[in-house]
Amino acid sequence: MTRRQLLASLAIPALKAQQPADYKLVINHTTLEIAPKSVIKTVAYNNSAPGPLLRMKEGQRVTIDVQNNTSDPEIVHWHGLHIPSDVDGSMEEGTPMIPPHASARYTFTPTPSGTRWYHTHTGAMRNLNKGLYSGQYGFIYIEPKSDPARFDQEIFLALREWDPYFSTSEDAMDVMYKRCAINSRSLGFGDPIRVKQGQRVMLRILNASATLQRRIAFSGHSFTVVAMDGNPVATPQKVPILELGPAERIDALVEMDQPGIWILGATDDRDRKAGLGIIFEYSNRPGAAQWVVPAKDPWDYAQFGKPYPAETVEAIPLVIEKKFAGSRWVDKWTINGKSWPKTDPIHVQEGHRYRLVFDNRSDEPHPVHLHRHTFELRSSGIFKDVAVVPAKSIIEADFTANNPGKTLFHCHQQMHMDYGFMSLMEYI
Repeated sequence: MTRRQLLASLAIPALKAQQPADYKLVINHTTLEIAPKSVIKTVAYNNSAPGPLLRMKEGQRVTIDVQNNTSDPEIVHWHGLHIPSDVDGSMEEGTPMIPPHASARYTFTPTPSGTRWYHTHTGAMRNLNKGLYSGQYGFIYIEPKSDPARFDQEIFLALREWDPYFSTSEDAMDVMYKRCAINSRSLGFGDPIRVKQGQRVMLRILNASATLQRRIAFSGHSFTVVAMDGNPVATPQKVPILELGPAERIDALVEMDQPGIWILGATDDRDRKAGLGIIFEYSNRPGAAQWVVPAKDPWDYAQFGKPYPAETVEAIPLVIEKKFAGSRWVDKWTINGKSWPKTDPIHVQEGHRYRLVFDNRSDEPHPVHLHRHTFELRSSGIFKDVAVVPAKSIIEADFTANNPGKTLFHCHQQMHMDYGFMSLMEYI
């Protein structure tokens, strides 16, 4: 090899490293005005919460540069994507943390299609300015190779609380919030969403809460649920309310057939008055925004599913329990009797099918999340990456071990994850 050939070969990696990324996220301290004279200081992506919408094409490789301008190590998790462990965005899986005032590049092929999201995956413990209590979250939409959906508008809505604080009782500490917002605007602040009579509007809704489950309604209208966690449902159904645990997403079509000015928001009056709502305004319809008390219909994943075929697969029991840590203190959480990092790994073999048996013996619901995979709820045939296991209940979910590598399983309630509710699934 000549000297010129050697220099040329050495220049190729450097040239590749200089190729511009498809997207850039900058982690910054920022302020958000969520209501008149109501300012939140937080950490967010590109000085907004949610951060920029990342639209990707299914199967088309993308590169994302992340610059960490804070003094703390950070990491970004690409929630709901089936990608390798080293870029999934979990330190426990082996993705490197981004040091303070440093950058990292994530490269992967996005799949599956649908509504996904990205967020920090750092612990918070008792620091209510870190982790999912901060403004580090945003939408990903992976466009399918073929999309039969037809609509006139597409609107992304992130449900969120702000100003967290600890509320103590004789039992334990809990996190409460002073203010709420949708897309960082409290109800009545900022421009309404403008629609026209006869339009079909696709709402892509994310519960970006660190800790709370939400029920929402759209006054004067119904939701036709077409996807959950980005995955199409077998039986789209028209419903008056939606219920989302932390990290869950719902895609719902709404027929704009009731001209007026209406509120979409929390069914809980206190939370709606604290800001968890947004106004939809039909063209040329003056007047005040209206709220109509919705029906108290129960929420059940199964109504959107189909009969589940009988199938015999290996069961993996996951017993969830709370361990009282003392008066006015934070409870610990265990999986099969152990808390992270001492939890036993979940062992699977590539290509095998398994049944996760979520046995919640505690008095709290848990939005359980499995990274890098999709599971199918046995009760309904619904495909998800987060499922809420009600208090004192058991739900079962089947999945195929088809994405080798360390895979994190945890509760998506920040306090529960921080205090023990986490384990690793390992391929053997």
